[in-house]
Amino acid sequence: MTGTDRTAGQGGIPWQRLEHEGQSYRYVSLPQALAGAGEKAQRLPYVLKIVLENVLRQGQHDAGALVTGWAETCHAEGEIPFRPARILMQDFTGVPAVVDLAAMRDGMKRLGGDPEEVNPFIPVDLVIDHSVTVDVAGQKDALEQNVAHEFSRNRERYSFLRWGQQAFDNFRVIPPEAGICHQVNLEYLAPLVMRKEEEGVTTLFPDTVFGTDSHTTMINGLGVLGWGVGGIEAEAAALGEAIAMRLPDVVGVYLEGRSAPGVTATDIVLTLTEQLRAEGVVGKFVEFFGPALDHLPVADRATIANMAPEYGATCGYFPPDALAMDYLTLTGRSPDHVRLVEAYLRQQGLFREGNETPLFTTVLRLDLGTVKPSVAGPKTPSQRHDLPAVAETSRAALAAEGQGDVRFPICTKDAALAGESLGAGDVVLAAITSCTNTSNPAAMLTAGLLARKARQRGLKVARRIKTSLAPGSQAVTRYLERAGLLEDFSALGFEIVGYGCTTCIGNSGPLQADIARTITEHDLTVAAVLSGNRNFEGRVSPHTKLNYITSPPLVMAYALAGTVTRNLAVEPLGHDEAGQPVMLADIWPGGDEVANLMAQSVVAEAFARGYATVEQGPAQWQALGDGKAGATFAWDGSSTYIQSPPWLEEAAGVTGPIRKARILALFGDNITTDHISPAGTIAIGSPAARYLEEHGVSPAQFNSYGSRRGNDRVMARGTFANIRIRNEMIPGSEGGVTRHWPDGEEGAIFDAAARYQQEQVPLVVVAGRNYGMGSSRDWAAKGPRLLGVKAVIAEDFERIHRANLAGMGVLPLTFPKGVTRQTLGLTGQEEVSIDLPARLEPRQPVRVCFTAPDGMEQVVQATLQLETEAELAYVAQGGILPYVLQRIADGGSVR
Repeated sequence: MTGTDRTAGQGGIPWQRLEHEGQSYRYVSLPQALAGAGEKAQRLPYVLKIVLENVLRQGQHDAGALVTGWAETCHAEGEIPFRPARILMQDFTGVPAVVDLAAMRDGMKRLGGDPEEVNPFIPVDLVIDHSVTVDVAGQKDALEQNVAHEFSRNRERYSFLRWGQQAFDNFRVIPPEAGICHQVNLEYLAPLVMRKEEEGVTTLFPDTVFGTDSHTTMINGLGVLGWGVGGIEAEAAALGEAIAMRLPDVVGVYLEGRSAPGVTATDIVLTLTEQLRAEGVVGKFVEFFGPALDHLPVADRATIANMAPEYGATCGYFPPDALAMDYLTLTGRSPDHVRLVEAYLRQQGLFREGNETPLFTTVLRLDLGTVKPSVAGPKTPSQRHDLPAVAETSRAALAAEGQGDVRFPICTKDAALAGESLGAGDVVLAAITSCTNTSNPAAMLTAGLLARKARQRGLKVARRIKTSLAPGSQAVTRYLERAGLLEDFSALGFEIVGYGCTTCIGNSGPLQADIARTITEHDLTVAAVLSGNRNFEGRVSPHTKLNYITSPPLVMAYALAGTVTRNLAVEPLGHDEAGQPVMLADIWPGGDEVANLMAQSVVAEAFARGYATVEQGPAQWQALGDGKAGATFAWDGSSTYIQSPPWLEEAAGVTGPIRKARILALFGDNITTDHISPAGTIAIGSPAARYLEEHGVSPAQFNSYGSRRGNDRVMARGTFANIRIRNEMIPGSEGGVTRHWPDGEEGAIFDAAARYQQEQVPLVVVAGRNYGMGSSRDWAAKGPRLLGVKAVIAEDFERIHRANLAGMGVLPLTFPKGVTRQTLGLTGQEEVSIDLPARLEPRQPVRVCFTAPDGMEQVVQATLQLETEAELAYVAQGGILPYVLQRIADGGSVR
């Protein structure tokens, strides 16, 4: 029951009381706020109701009117302040964020303030999940060996995080080997409804989350509104800054029907990714509705929500309902909490009970019965193919590479590989990995049952294929144990290699030396198959040019077939001991078989066991102690992992025209954050490798770019260092190279940028469409800033990366419609002048002049892609971090 709070209406905030099981709670009443707003406002999408509650609780009544006014046109141009309830980080993005917070404490000390005033204002959870590499695979002790390697490489980083854990309030670290941050968030961290104690009053409000990983969107499958932001934006939100955002369009996706036999949630999300990319949902919210939600489990919803970055949306939201309550109970949330969550959501009109149809900007439809088994690749997640078409498309990709049917013997002393050969299109890496799919019990059990049936028919995986199983959490292992399937995975080489984001982030580890040598010597185009969400060039492995995303059971199937050039719908996976062909349909588990096994094994006890000691961590973590004590961090100048960054000491805003800048790089379409700031291998001979070797680090100890993100010296040298990036200033080139002008000397991008900085020449980057697509990687903005890049001029930007550039004080500019680097005939030799007025405004036109060596000028009216007044302030002050620090020093940090 509810009763009106005596303080209801104070400050205009519609407070109400919820009396529940003998306890009294305060909340901002959405029904009261919407009571006089008209019939259309009652039909706001669920996501916008959550946004409305957020801005009303902040006392932002004008923003509340903007949200309710959205219902009249299903669109708005206005700006709202949003404050998430909590922050989620993983260690690749979390370490540099904690480095920044430590530097801010130093900055506060320099300003004469108290360093301990720099603390997260809202809860921050950092899950260490991105540092395990698959060094060892296919062996019983693979997990133990990989964990040992992980702690050996990352001891310094982990000790730094232990310091942060004791130094900062509101900051929790989930140690290594717990699982992937998004799955841990889904199964353990997310409360769905938050409780906050203030002066004896308990306030209830929706759980909302910003994450420093783009796949934070996975939590929308549970009904928690969340999305990925850059690390710098997450730091500002953690420090109490409201994040200004434009009120988005909301695309409704009507789901109906039931999946056909053999179709998984992976197939559904790959189909949606293709459709939504074609529709164009960048910067928009997507909300799912329709009768299919009555039976679509939370695990499938989470799979679909996870890949929102791949279909381009800010989030893919599923309203909470009875199935969400069941999931909370299954995963170990207390019964009293689940009852309170349901009572609050029902009171607020946030609980989906039927097939309501909210108002949407646009509505799309998908009948789940039309979805077919799918594979995406070979280069982007939106390149979806029906399973039968993969063979044809892969052969076309091979033909484009000039690769035929010739096979080459693997020269080896390894008896297991004796007599084996390798050909174009062969699978050399098969990984069941990634938060997208390892959180899905139906997909994992299907893969295990398929392995069992393949094993019964005598099928095996070729020894040349590197196979790995990286469960997304300990709970997955527990229910696979209960199902008796771990032995079947193991028999086909899919041994558990670690708990974390492995192959999907580029931590696939080395291929067998003989395999890698054969590939390199013959320039073979070979394939990887993974149950991930990212397959951009150079990300999965430096040796695989064809990278295909698919479901866990189809990863298993392609590993058995050994090639992507075989049509698995009509050609056999292999032959049994009697020489009879074994078709995929012969060993694909039936739906009832999977459902029955799931009922027996995916039970609350599996999750309880999986998370019983999650915050304690393994023995190696506990042996690290509590880290260095003290309010400020004792930086070690000789460290190659952790260094104090220059953002605060060298803050310089863009406050006037940019004259005679040089083009550092000229790029085409689809430059990802992986291209700009790779997370994987540090190539021998690269500027980053030279730096590490100069500081006594051997190549065997290079680790990855992702693990070195706490050291700006390494990361600056790794900017634009992806081995597959192509700079059009050097046609036919591959890798991070450019030309220095006016002399035209060719060299590494970092080396050219260093010369330009000595010459005091500003820099710009010019690119095509979808610049910055991919992971929410703040180093993709920090790195260019360190190289002296003042602006990026592109045809359009991915949402998170555009915000990251603004947060680092780098100007994002877009060409006018119909104008590109190609229509202008740019070669990279031009000087660039950008006429910035003294007073910048959001999305204003800006004159850009390209001057060729012969003096010919081409002028375009570009658009400044700064969307809010806050972003203008960040750019003017040299970035979001110096801006926030000054706010804290002035006593205006948090509310």
